[in-house]
Amino acid sequence: MNPPGKIAVVGGGIAGLALGITLLPHAMHELSELGLEAVLRSAGVETDTSAFFNRFGQLIYQEPRGLAAGYPEPEVAIHRGKLHMALLAAARERLGADRVHTDYQCVGVSQTDDGARVAFRSMATGEMREPVDADLVVACDGVNSAIRRQYYPDEKLAFTGINTWRGVTWRRPILNGRTYMRIGSIRTGKIVIYPIENSADRPGMQLVNWVVELSGPDSAMNAWNKPGRLEDFLPTLSGWVFDWLDVPELIRGAEQIFEYPMVDKDPIERWTFGRVTLAGDAAHPMYPRGSNGSAQALIDVRVLADLLAADGDGVAALREYERIRSPATAQVVRTNRTTPPDYINIKVEELTGDRPFERLEDFISQEELKKVADDYRNIAGFALADRAAAGKARVNLEAADGGRP
Repeated sequence: MNPPGKIAVVGGGIAGLALGITLLPHAMHELSELGLEAVLRSAGVETDTSAFFNRFGQLIYQEPRGLAAGYPEPEVAIHRGKLHMALLAAARERLGADRVHTDYQCVGVSQTDDGARVAFRSMATGEMREPVDADLVVACDGVNSAIRRQYYPDEKLAFTGINTWRGVTWRRPILNGRTYMRIGSIRTGKIVIYPIENSADRPGMQLVNWVVELSGPDSAMNAWNKPGRLEDFLPTLSGWVFDWLDVPELIRGAEQIFEYPMVDKDPIERWTFGRVTLAGDAAHPMYPRGSNGSAQALIDVRVLADLLAADGDGVAALREYERIRSPATAQVVRTNRTTPPDYINIKVEELTGDRPFERLEDFISQEELKKVADDYRNIAGFALADRAAAGKARVNLEAADGGRP
């Protein structure tokens, strides 16, 4: 097929860099196909268990993850900055450093029947830069996308009273050192904890990522990336001292704490406007639950890249990409609001009256809890059967295309 022409990828986050790496880009599956599995496994921590606890430290449900669950790829927890830098290095290597530009802030896009033009300014000086002309434009410029705002000027972020505080703490491994933990619920206080780095120079230590979520109908929206204050959230978790983890100690061990609001946007009817389309958070900003923001962005750009590589009509490829991805991501956005992975915690809290239990099976069975977890995986597209089918489809695609890498 004829190539679709010059493509301008606006935004250097996960979606933008993954699309820029190759015209072939769900998380580790897509990154593995980009040849990044080895470097990411060495930089992060391979998790093998997902565990849910109530706010009294009692285990509710756990299940294997990644290779331990039979997936063809590992599940890796990694510092977002390290993931970003690995993608940046790969993009520069494969595209050429001269094709990856920094200090460019998009301020808008225009188009004709023959092409599109993207306007930029320098983030350092505020001065306008030379515009960039392209045949197609893919907006990967995040939740505050300037290009999306051009087509939806009156749109607002959706905030429902949930705020978050984030930090990382060096400490000894929790449980087996490879567990993704969710403790409590958004109704009474919740923390998500998982390791993201094994220390090379501090034997037996791990860098542990944690995120606290608190909800209140009258809560004011937190600022973005502003230093957080312990007094704003730690009192809710002050009694969370278990025989396997002291939560307040974990939080106090962080060198820095930052606050963020939990926000998303309502799904929109249209992503593609002629020669311009949206991808990642620019297309479907969602609650950061179940690691689905980055995963869905990676799937976006893989689908788009495959279509662009297979069809010389780039404008038609953008329309087909929207047809495939828009309904699927809209369902994930809505599910992350109503029945996210930690709905298991909410369900148990309701059934037990938010009290410690002696026998959880008196309230709900493990099979019922497993169904909650399975339902989310099915919606998000990472059920085991889905991943196996995706791998088979990719093999068939490559065979049909003469083994194109």
